This record gives sequence, structure tokens and C-alpha cells, in this order.
Amino acid sequence: MAHVHLLGTGGTIASRGHGDRGSVATDTAAELARARYGELTVSSRDVLTTGSYRLSLADLRLIAEAVQEALADPGTDGVVVTHGTDTLEETAFLLELVHGSAKSAVLTGAQQPADSAAPDGPRNVEEAVLAAASPSLRDSGVLISFDGTVRSARGARKAHTTASSPFCGGTEVAHMAGHELVVTARPVRRPALPLPPAAFDATRVEIITAHTGATPDLFDFAVHSGAHAVVLAGSGVGNAGPGFAEAVERAVAAGCAVVLSTRAPWGPVLPVYGNGGGTDLVAAGAVPSGDLNPLQARLLAALLISLGTSGAEFPEAFTAHR
Repeated sequence: MAHVHLLGTGGTIASRGHGDRGSVATDTAAELARARYGELTVSSRDVLTTGSYRLSLADLRLIAEAVQEALADPGTDGVVVTHGTDTLEETAFLLELVHGSAKSAVLTGAQQPADSAAPDGPRNVEEAVLAAASPSLRDSGVLISFDGTVRSARGARKAHTTASSPFCGGTEVAHMAGHELVVTARPVRRPALPLPPAAFDATRVEIITAHTGATPDLFDFAVHSGAHAVVLAGSGVGNAGPGFAEAVERAVAAGCAVVLSTRAPWGPVLPVYGNGGGTDLVAAGAVPSGDLNPLQARLLAALLISLGTSGAEFPEAFTAHR
């Protein structure tokens, strides 16, 4: 008999209306896990009970430690994490970076509060439990299960604010056909990194977005105010306007790592253009993020820096795990 451990962190799936206060996360993991799962057994514990828009890096470290502890239990076949959708893609990617188990960790949530007329949380939890327990998904790493689709954490992002299926991207590894989980693909995985240390909590990695007429002033401010790294969300394949290449060079010289990503929803960063574009940004010391979006690039940069990766080691280490 397979056993899944459910970790609650809050979010819409655990939220109920509180009058003028709006919906607030209050339901416990035990309440979310109370459905019957046939031959599966489910245990639960609360890690946090909060909206994911309030999470800090310290909170993400706490979640990562809880997941690792649950996966290490020989009596557990998989782990489910219930989480708010606002920042689920960030937590999921951090968990993937440190995931070295053959067992699956599956994140899910809801778009409708628990006390809505048609809550989607119970179905999402049921499907996430099935995915976490599935022998066919072993060695698939960290996954996101939502509205009948299971996808890899790497590359996933929230693409719609209110749709019942808000996540896109990543690798679709399975889907539900009635009550059956149909596995369709296996995600490519990287070697696992160590769990984030305590230094992770205070690691500052800022995201600066390039746009028409943007100046590097905010970029420079992030560096001067103590950021350990800056992710530049460039336009197109990774470009930025006048002054940014020089700002990147100053930042790297000051010991602040720079990652070049893109504000475009999909596609890789490809340094192609000169005249201050991606070619010049990389020549100035920016490290291309590959297929990682700015949010997930930020988490990788923060983890590497908190693990003591030096400025000289950063480009190679980031490239190996992006």
C-alpha cells in the first residue's frame, strides 16, 4: 500500500472568506488530506499557513527542509506540497534544484478558495496524491499537478491569474484520463545541489526589467544597496538599452553577479545583438540564463551564492544547473 505525505503551506487552497479582510489561509494540511484515496494512505503536517505572496527565502528554505525530511522517510512513497499559486513556480524550482530522491514531490494548489461555490482544491489534491504515489513517475523530480495536468517544475510559470489551469511551460509529464494517470514524458534533470543554508535567507537577488527608454539607474541602485546578484530581464533574446552593458561591467567588478534573462514568456536567451545588446551584456560579464525565466534564474543564483559560490565560479556553476 503506497503512502504519501502532504505538507501544507497555505495559499488559496487553504483559504476562506473573512469579511472585509478578504480570503485568508486558515485550513490545515489535515483538512486538505481528509479525502479517501482507496488503497493509498495519506498523512499530513503543516509547514506554514499563509498566502504565497508573503513568502520569504527563509520560508522557502523551511519548505525545502520539510520536503527533504519527508522524502527521506522509508515509509513514504511520495510527497505533496499544497501551496499558493502566486509564487508556486519559484518554490517548485528551488525544490527541484535540491531534489536528489527517486521519489516525486508534487506541488498543487487552487484557484478558488475552500469555501467557494465550486472549490477546485479537493480535485487538485487528489490528482497530486496519485501523481506522487505513481511508480511510473519515479525519477521525475519535482512536479506541478493542476487541473488534470502534471508538468515539470523547471520551466513552469503561472500564465493566467484566474483560469482553472493557470500554469504553462515546463515538460508535460502526465495527464489525467478519467481517474487514470497517463504518463507521457520524462523531464530532463540536473544533479542535485545541497539544501539552502541559513545564509540563503538573507541573500539578495534583484530582478530589473528592460523596457523602452529604460535607464540603468535602478540596476545601479540594486548593486549599490547591497544586492548579491541582479537578474536582468532583457527584451527579446536578452537585450537592454544604452548604458546597461556598462552597468553590468561595473556590477561584476564590484563582486555582484549578473544573470541575463528575458522578459519574454517563452524561449531561450541567445546573445546575438551588439550595440549594447546581448552580445555586449555577456562580454561585460552577464551570464545567460538559457531557458530559465527571471524568477527561476533568481532562485538558482540565490542558492549558488548562499552556498558560497565565488564570483569566479559563478558563471560555470550557474550554467551547469540552469
